[in-house]
Order: sequence, then structure tokens, then C-alpha cells
Amino acid sequence: MQSHTLPVSGDSGHYLRLIESAAAIRRHIDLLQWLQGDVQQCMPHEILLAGWGNFQEGAIRHDIVSKLPGVRSYAVGTDGLPFLLGKFHESWVFGGRQPSSLDFRNFEYLLGNASLPGSFSSALRSMRSGVIHGMRDERGQCECLYVLLSSQKIPAEPTSTAIKVLMPVIDSALRQVSQLPQQQKPFPKSLRVGQDEAFGLSDREIQIMDWVAMGKTNSEIGSILNISGFTVKNHMQRIFQKLNVFNRAQAVSKINGVTFNG
Repeated sequence: MQSHTLPVSGDSGHYLRLIESAAAIRRHIDLLQWLQGDVQQCMPHEILLAGWGNFQEGAIRHDIVSKLPGVRSYAVGTDGLPFLLGKFHESWVFGGRQPSSLDFRNFEYLLGNASLPGSFSSALRSMRSGVIHGMRDERGQCECLYVLLSSQKIPAEPTSTAIKVLMPVIDSALRQVSQLPQQQKPFPKSLRVGQDEAFGLSDREIQIMDWVAMGKTNSEIGSILNISGFTVKNHMQRIFQKLNVFNRAQAVSKINGVTFNG
């Protein structure tokens, strides 16, 4: 892979030109063209994932900027993205809320087994490395997380420096872009609060239902949580009893009804 390191003497001028050119961003396509242009010299990536909201409660909105086929903000397969962003957020917090490099292969198990050619999940599986950084809005008490992903190794430098310098620019640019219809809806209430108050589900049962809602099988959930599929099945039986339902679809439907309407 070619080195993307910039001469020290040219860094400030390069960043200034990038910041100036970002002032015209108003649409997703503008942001895509900006990110795929000279930004690639200091922050090489193929996918930008953005998430914002209350990560502790799981109330997260997301956006995706990429030229890869099937990689769109609300394409098929993106339902589980808020959960994945939550895991990235945990990694960022653990790193002291500083730019953090990641090996995406350590997160690939979260995608399950389904992967159609040209789909969002298929594109994610081709990613090798990433860099995470974010911003915290102390007034609004929410955080915005940004994840750069690449099918190649992202160099630590100048990427870590560049993302620090350009993070406010990226954050401001996305705030200028018109929201998609899915992003204009009110944040749902916390799924955890709704389940715990209405049904008395345990923490493990809540974890399992999170994965059930994303379409994971018992064996997939077992692999993710490092327990057997038989143990997951036993948990599911207890969940059905607590919810007074007979199958997974009814369980998800009942929980969603309480979460969004209760």
C-alpha cells in the first residue's frame, strides 16, 4: 500500500484547503466527493459510518457515506448497524475518547452468517481496518461517532492527526446535509427500559432479544455470546413465558409495541 504521509511543511496548507472546500457541502453527494477527493491523502478509507444519539440507551441514528455498491444509509442489512456502532463506541470510550485504530476482523462475528453479494454486510466483510473518533456535545448531552473503514491497512499517521483536525469539519458538514426520512423520526425509547419495566427480562435475556430482533439464529447468538445454542433455546423458552407469546416473531412484535407505543 502506498504511503499517505504528507510532508510536514505541507500539512497546514493541505488541511486549510480541505477545510475551505468543505464549506460548500450541502448534500450527501457533496460530502462523498469531498471524502473521496484529497481527503484520501491523509484519511484513506472506503466507508464512513456516522452514529449519533444516546449510546448508553441505544437511541442511535446513523448515516453511511461510501461509493461501494449496496453501502447506503438505510439499505437492506443496516438494521443492526446501531448495535455495531454501540460496540465501536465502547472501544472509543475505552481508548479515552481519542482516535482509536481497530482490526475490523475482531468485529466481523457481529455480522452473523448472512451475506448477499453486493449487500451492506458483504461490503463490511471485505473491510480490514478502521479508525474511530467522535465528538461529545456537552450541551445536548449526546455524542457523535465516526468510523473510517478500509479493505486495506489504514496507516496510523497521518490518519490519527488528520481525523483530529478534520473531525469538526466532518461533523459540521453532516449537520448541513438534509436528513433522510428515517432520521426525522423521534428517537425510540430505550429498549432496555421498556423490557425491564414491562416484562422483567434479565440482562442476558435482553441481550438475546437484541440479537433475535436482528434476525440471528440460536446458534449465531450462541457464538456471539459464547454460550451454546441449547442454552439460547432455554433462554428463549423463558422469554416466551414472560412475554406470553409462542414464537420469536410475536416476541419481537410485542417488545417493539411496548418500546415505541408504551
